[in-house]
Amino acid sequence: MKTLVPLVLFPVTALAADPGPLLGEVTVTATRREESMLTFAGSVTRFDAVDIAAVGATHHSELMNRAPGAFIQRGSGQESLTALRSPVLTGPGSCGAFLFLEDGLPLRPVGFCNVNELFEVNSEQAAAVEVLRGPGSALYGSNAVHGIVNILNPTAADLPSIGLSLEAGADGYLRGKLATSGDLGHGQAGLAMHATHDGGWRDASGFDEQKLSASLARGAAAGTLTLRLNATNLDQQTAGFIVGEDAYKDDALARSNPSPGAFRKAHSLRASAAWERSLDDGGQVDLRAVVRTSRMEFLQHFLLGQPLERNGQESLGLLASRSLLLGTGTRMTLGLDAEVASGTLLQEQDGPTTGGPPGANAIRPAGRHYDYVVDSRLLAPYAQLEWTASERLSVTAGLRYEWLRYDYDNRMLDGNTDEAGMPCPGAGCLYTRPADRRDEFGNFGPRLGLNWTVAEGTALWVAASRGFRPPEATELYRLQRGQQVADLDSEHIDSVEAGLRHLSETLTLELAAYSMRKRDMILRDALGFNVGGGRTRHRGIEYGLEWKPTRGWRLGASGTWALHTYDFNGGLEQGEQVTRGDDVDTAPRQLHSIRAAYEGRGLDAGLEWIIVGSYWADAANTARYPGHDLLNLRVGLALSGRTRLSLRVTNLADSDYADRADYVFGEFRYFPGRGRAAFVEVGWRHD
Repeated sequence: MKTLVPLVLFPVTALAADPGPLLGEVTVTATRREESMLTFAGSVTRFDAVDIAAVGATHHSELMNRAPGAFIQRGSGQESLTALRSPVLTGPGSCGAFLFLEDGLPLRPVGFCNVNELFEVNSEQAAAVEVLRGPGSALYGSNAVHGIVNILNPTAADLPSIGLSLEAGADGYLRGKLATSGDLGHGQAGLAMHATHDGGWRDASGFDEQKLSASLARGAAAGTLTLRLNATNLDQQTAGFIVGEDAYKDDALARSNPSPGAFRKAHSLRASAAWERSLDDGGQVDLRAVVRTSRMEFLQHFLLGQPLERNGQESLGLLASRSLLLGTGTRMTLGLDAEVASGTLLQEQDGPTTGGPPGANAIRPAGRHYDYVVDSRLLAPYAQLEWTASERLSVTAGLRYEWLRYDYDNRMLDGNTDEAGMPCPGAGCLYTRPADRRDEFGNFGPRLGLNWTVAEGTALWVAASRGFRPPEATELYRLQRGQQVADLDSEHIDSVEAGLRHLSETLTLELAAYSMRKRDMILRDALGFNVGGGRTRHRGIEYGLEWKPTRGWRLGASGTWALHTYDFNGGLEQGEQVTRGDDVDTAPRQLHSIRAAYEGRGLDAGLEWIIVGSYWADAANTARYPGHDLLNLRVGLALSGRTRLSLRVTNLADSDYADRADYVFGEFRYFPGRGRAAFVEVGWRHD
């Protein structure tokens, strides 16, 4: 029987379906091939198609925040900021701390990430989503600092012959989904796509979005060839922060939009090919290639003058690996990743700045501020050894070296004049363009993991690893306040973690404890310069639990107790003073998701309780957001063997809360959270 991609609302969580024995669960992103979760020495959460369909997310945070240590804050529309075993990170390099993959391939080339890039992937109709917490293995390099998210798209085997669904909800929300599969004679083809219209619950904040995932799998040269095409398009009106302490508790303010003209338009396209072949010697050959392009245009409503930014990238990635057996219980994997990319950025402003004090307005002239191209080259060889030392003990050791070069071409006048070469008053214009230059970075990423099976279905593991990321292109070349050169090193994080994992038919349990130190962190100092040298510490305990106490019932919980602190003293932009030992801003010490679900006689229902602890809204630890609790309800009813009706109610108690709280220039500002909202979906399928 085929597994339905999430077209209709199936049980409220994977807790409400019976997946059978859990010992067969796998994760593929750890080693780029299927691997038993029980023997993996690391922290990983896997959401399958049942989980994804049950949540029916209107935003990817609704699903991914069920993973321990994950805290993705929703912005306006489909925007987001990410935390994985970390604070919620902001700024030009914030997305560089996380590696976002699609079928094991990076969504963006190294150095050209976007903080919102998770809206460039069809997570709504994925076959599975995997969240790995902490630095990645030697098989993955740049950006796998705090964690990895891998979206696994469906193949024909995951899809029905045809499936349709239509969903309607609050504020003019409409979403239609289609999935189909079939035999084309020369291979199995699959297609999943959806289109969404959202009128927006805040003023002038609606969006239209379309996503497509297509695949063709066939035999080729004694192996398996899989071709994929993935495309997304987003046209969004954007709502800005509301200002004032506890402003999110005022319904009129929460629904208002101080930036009614703000917008974001983005589209992406990726085509990939993957060929795998198992060899007679027990090894495997894996060859992958991906071509990517993306474009984005948005109004920077959060800046004085509201300049318009246009950015884009074209890139080609090649990944090759060969695994071989060196003896009984010993496997070596050798690989090489290569990438070429070209990224562009243009920022321009239509007219003079009028929204701030005279001095601030004067240094933000009309016209172009930045206009540059960056070409990049990357080579990364790696090796990983997997050794079964005994019946119970397995060891994994890996090492990766990664070399990256940027070639930067400024297509405007160097310096910080306006585009015609006229200086601004005082120290010059805010925006500074460095001269053409070349920058190179080399990084090593080792990892060592041990896994000990203490009993059937139960294992202990420990791992030590180093993650890294080179500076993003925007951190090097989009400078301010007269800074001519950003002399930046790569960020590094050293991690030690240990855990326990138990898998059985009635109970899944995972516990993990970690300690990490990050150095050479890139930040903007009190002068407005991009500098390195920041340090932070990260310690925490994470848990995940799924239990089937009786037939039809499932209980689940996941969460974290964590402490993310500064490990240096210094001044930051906007005059904030960082003190060693203080909490990093936007880093709740507690995050929890508690779930109960029932399934029986064509009816399934589930209740979810989300707990977000309090956190500091500024780096100086002077202003605090109190946290919040949310309840979500999901109910599904089988109308027939092929038709299903589903109801989802988010924020069931209609609580006042903020998706994001911030404190700048002596004022609180918020992205307010949505009140109670209901969504009804009807789906039909034929296998």
